[in-house]
Amino acid sequence: MKVSVIGCGYLGAVHAATLASMGHTVVGIDVDSGKVEQLGRGAAPFHEPGLDELLRDGRANGRLRFSTDPADAEGAQVHFLCVGTPQDKTSDAADLTFLVSAAKALLPHLAAGAVVVGKSTVPVGTVEMLRGVLARRPDVLLGWNPEFLRQGTAVKDSLVPDRLVYGVDGGRAAAFNPSTGAPLGVTAALDAVYEPLLSAGIPRLVCNFATAELIKSAANAYLATKVSFINAVAELCDASGADVEELSEAMGLDPRIGNRYLHAGLGFGGGCLPKDIRSFRTQATERGVRAVEDWMRLVDSVNLGQRSRTVDLAAGLCGGSVSGRSITVLGASFKPDTDDIRDSPALDVADRLAAAGAHVTVTDPQAVNHAWRRYPRLRFEKSTDRALEGADLVLLLTEWDEYRRLSPAIAARLVRRRVVLDARNVLDAVAWQAEGWTVRGLGTSGSAFAVAEPAPAGRGALG
Repeated sequence: MKVSVIGCGYLGAVHAATLASMGHTVVGIDVDSGKVEQLGRGAAPFHEPGLDELLRDGRANGRLRFSTDPADAEGAQVHFLCVGTPQDKTSDAADLTFLVSAAKALLPHLAAGAVVVGKSTVPVGTVEMLRGVLARRPDVLLGWNPEFLRQGTAVKDSLVPDRLVYGVDGGRAAAFNPSTGAPLGVTAALDAVYEPLLSAGIPRLVCNFATAELIKSAANAYLATKVSFINAVAELCDASGADVEELSEAMGLDPRIGNRYLHAGLGFGGGCLPKDIRSFRTQATERGVRAVEDWMRLVDSVNLGQRSRTVDLAAGLCGGSVSGRSITVLGASFKPDTDDIRDSPALDVADRLAAAGAHVTVTDPQAVNHAWRRYPRLRFEKSTDRALEGADLVLLLTEWDEYRRLSPAIAARLVRRRVVLDARNVLDAVAWQAEGWTVRGLGTSGSAFAVAEPAPAGRGALG
């Protein structure tokens, strides 16, 4: 099939590249000429494992190209709207400006019978609003196909998804021929797009528009709830002498609960979960659903409170104040395997420490170049070894694998004080303590020993 993808940011670029890898002819459209040029060279403008290879393959076999001209979408049978829906600058609601602009730009280039499918995360009622934009084209079909990508695993999530969801007019009852059971309209078009996935046994759910619009935000709200719940329990563990890691392990063995997203730590950030739970809360408020409104407000509050708690713990490990202390922060991106720093808990904590008078050095395998302009109070260092030199306190704030594997013996020769605050609870505390380190986690207060004396400087933390 010929397919167009409107909007080539994180979602659109991944979607375009993976569709081309399935054998479709894909054109990606974006207003950013620099982004289009870079994608056209086979290089992603952001870090996502496996994406550059797909872009290069699509370019080489001629199935994938990018353009700034909406007219290049002409002739496509299916058009995916993948533009951003960020949080509004003046409220917690989603900003649909880019979505409306994309639909309007696409309108003159739609063939009769074309299918326009939204993938962006949107509030309930968005499809009805887009109907108005497309009103003068009754020959065009409209559908919704929410995305469920996770940064760092987006290529895998696209090629081997947990499920496919189609939102269609009239829901499941209108999606199939009542006599033959054959798919109709939008359902038939999306089945053709995703035929390789359906043939591989990926589950497909067909629902009405409202369900398709709500499902991504509802899923993220539930995941955010699990994260905030275990982080609230972690604080109770610190207050009572319990160990949240052991508690989480025991809870996760219950099949009704499961262990995913039940890991205590600094909390979530990025461009999805925080935005989605606030949009979800706003939708509940607008419809008078007080229980969901209050619930999401609490989830958000607990999550943001983890950042304040981490700053307070850092001050405690520095004798009550971080002023004048040299602090090394391991991690700048909001999660590992991405260079995305949107609403990064790590950078928020680092900036708060700098505001309190600390000399903060931040290191990260991918995000340094994105972060240094936005955080002038912080010093950035690509090399982990150089970042650790002379540190009074080390904070592990993003759980990159290379920080999990950091040698405590070699790191000890670089820092001034062997004190680490593992705000992601991923280090082997016993191994670090064996090298004379004070190790403090969140909800694992029993592992903290007396603060170590300054150690002589040395070389080579990554060995």
